[in-house]
Amino acid sequence: MFKKILIANRGEISCRVIKTARRMGIATVAVYSDADRNALHVKMADEAVPIGPPPANQSYIVIDRIMDAIRQTGAQAVHPGYGFLSENMKFAEALEREGIVFVGPPSPAIEAMGDKITSKKIAQEAGVSTVPGHMGLIADAEDAVRISGQIGYPVMIKASAGGGGKGMRIAWTNQEAREGFDSSRSEAASSFGDDRIFIEKFVTQPRHIEIQVLADTHGNAVYLHERECSIQRRNQKVIEEAPSPFLDPETRRAMGEQAVALAKAVGYTSAGTVEFIVDGQKNFYFLEMNTRLQVEHPVTELIAGIDLVEQMIRVAAGEPLPFVQSDLAINGWAMESRLYAEDPYRNFLPSIGRLTRYRPPAEVADESHVVRNDTGVFEGGEISMFYDPMIAKLCTWAPTRDKAIQAMRVALDEFEVEGIGHNLPFLSAVMDHPKFVAGDITTAFIAEEYPEGFEGAVLPDDELARVAAAASAMHRVAEIRRTRISGRLDNHERRVGENWVVFIDGREIPVRIRADRDGATVAVDGRDLRVESDWKPGRTLARLVVDGRPLVLKVDKIPAGFRLRTRGADLRVQVRRPRTAELARLMPEKLPPDTSKFLLCPMPGLVVKIAVAPGDEVQEGQALATVEAMKMENILRAERKGVVRSVNAQAGQSLRVDDVILEFQ
Repeated sequence: MFKKILIANRGEISCRVIKTARRMGIATVAVYSDADRNALHVKMADEAVPIGPPPANQSYIVIDRIMDAIRQTGAQAVHPGYGFLSENMKFAEALEREGIVFVGPPSPAIEAMGDKITSKKIAQEAGVSTVPGHMGLIADAEDAVRISGQIGYPVMIKASAGGGGKGMRIAWTNQEAREGFDSSRSEAASSFGDDRIFIEKFVTQPRHIEIQVLADTHGNAVYLHERECSIQRRNQKVIEEAPSPFLDPETRRAMGEQAVALAKAVGYTSAGTVEFIVDGQKNFYFLEMNTRLQVEHPVTELIAGIDLVEQMIRVAAGEPLPFVQSDLAINGWAMESRLYAEDPYRNFLPSIGRLTRYRPPAEVADESHVVRNDTGVFEGGEISMFYDPMIAKLCTWAPTRDKAIQAMRVALDEFEVEGIGHNLPFLSAVMDHPKFVAGDITTAFIAEEYPEGFEGAVLPDDELARVAAAASAMHRVAEIRRTRISGRLDNHERRVGENWVVFIDGREIPVRIRADRDGATVAVDGRDLRVESDWKPGRTLARLVVDGRPLVLKVDKIPAGFRLRTRGADLRVQVRRPRTAELARLMPEKLPPDTSKFLLCPMPGLVVKIAVAPGDEVQEGQALATVEAMKMENILRAERKGVVRSVNAQAGQSLRVDDVILEFQ
């Protein structure tokens, strides 16, 4: 077995590999850019080596810098994680020349499967079902339009060397094909150094289901069942689960056997993933093979009871797999929610800044449920504009899907993140969405269920009543504390009073609070709701039992009440005395400023292109500017017809959130 492994990556996946290596008694080496000098993976590793400036193309994907770090530290093997150099054949070959073991597949397998065009041809020869499409290279945007018309819309435009949602666009019209080709090629060149593009038919009502495979150097190969990855935005996965709620045993077995056949056809070893698109009739088509560890691998580990990183290391060391296919059963259900530094209220655009608060839920592992958080950040750390916006992967396991979802709901409510925009509210809203709960999902879920964007969850009336009861009981505790501090009242609890009005979500709810030693009973809408909690003023998380059921609230103090966040809802709750409530109704409502005549930058980023000039007349939906943030290009479009008065930004300029790009007449 190896004595020292270098991890050619950063963030949560580096931390993840370090944990397993440490358990196996293997020393670890981290590499880091200037931006990651104080990163968590650097602190966790036994050694750490600087490799250059923040941009990945000057540090993490520069093969010579990684090789120098290996030589400096005497590492015997390299685990590449995912992204960066994980599927780079030249990197694998460089390691082979130096006699360093690559914890991954052989370079010919990386080459064969890393090119999506070549991989589809090999898959067809191996008897794997594939999607109809044009496997040749696309010359230019007009060629893309011609080929798309031949295949028939909708089509998927994809980078041949792509992955992680980069270089992918769906086109429904000639104009979208033209724009999608240009954006995909630009993203592919900047992310992978390879701008080749191909086009295939986009399957309607699609589910994204992938098979985890594992193979050793002794001819053994197995599949560890499937992961459902259909909750996506901008072709990047957001929520995954294992197994899929859609597959039956026959389809699962057929997909697994085809995945193993493909792995054997290319001489694959180590962990890999064969991705399929599955239609509503359970017809499945090969998409691609990822010759690396996947981001969502923890859900497979939770249902299989196998540490995939450990198996990758053991396979790389020449050990045979310790199990065969018949040993691999599905145990329970697992969920993964990807916590991203992105603002769901701004169409999931990236957010950067400092984590002023980062308090994940406590990790748990027992027979009833598991809570696991794979992360690479810490409170006080900074989310950089140079890298992927993922902060953490929150995972839960339970014996059934319903219980795994419920465990995830609680864990998301307990997860405290402040200082940046993040998608926790959206993740919580999905866990309560009827279609998700029923397993009735496709890759179009977000576009179909949130066509106007995410504006926060709307709590049902019974849940709103529970929050109102909790807020009034918490307000009572805060008022008692305030009167005691003032020292002016003898009987603090009696003077606080029983009758209040709760202003919540546009409603006024009269409540009556009757307190006792163990909690309070709150009369709400003709019902008595029992509230029990040990919450104290100043705490940012309140764990309560309301009406016999748990309720977790993130708490911020505001005048006369609280900002409460739970289950994807963000509520300003004010608790007033009846007379104060009467007067509050007379106060005028403050209107937001009118920004309709401006194109504002929706996230921190770099201006790639300005597509209009002063005096230009623009139409609704027309592309105005392109802004790059966290390795993704975002096209900003006109919301209505108008005339450009002035252009306030230029290509190459860095912008902050809400900086003015254009002004209209």
